Amino acid sequence: MRLLIRSLAAFSLIFCLPLSAAPMHSQFLPPDDLTVRDAEPEQQQLLQVTDYSVVVGAQRQSNQQPIPVTSPLMIRLKGKSLNKGATIAQVLVNFDGESKSLKKPIYDDKSKTLTLFYPQAQYRVIIDLLRNDTVYVQFLSYANGHIWADLHTGAVRSR
Repeated sequence: MRLLIRSLAAFSLIFCLPLSAAPMHSQFLPPDDLTVRDAEPEQQQLLQVTDYSVVVGAQRQSNQQPIPVTSPLMIRLKGKSLNKGATIAQVLVNFDGESKSLKKPIYDDKSKTLTLFYPQAQYRVIIDLLRNDTVYVQFLSYANGHIWADLHTGAVRSR
């Protein structure tokens, strides 16, 4: 009987709280010192990663002199969408070891693919997260042109 009363109390508390317009997983966003996220996001994609694969390519364009040889490094993430209206099917995480600045995250609605760009130095960190924790991918776009994307774990209890 006590359990039933507690359950009913928790249920009523949850449904009496005002609904927040904040994005799901907003607790993982950094402080908004420049107020670029002062409105609700126009688009939110939230994916819980269930599978990943690592792709290390080799490419040589033989029609150019000198012959450039590149070796792209990418992680392909798949999972399940967690928010209403999310259409994301996969995430491509590209690593760049040469550029001085990273490209912005891109969500392609047609292929339902989010493409993220990270410095090559972040590869080991991301692989460790994927191996050891539940990982989420978040993508937010705002009317003012601001875009935020991240990979994050859920709250993890320290040992």
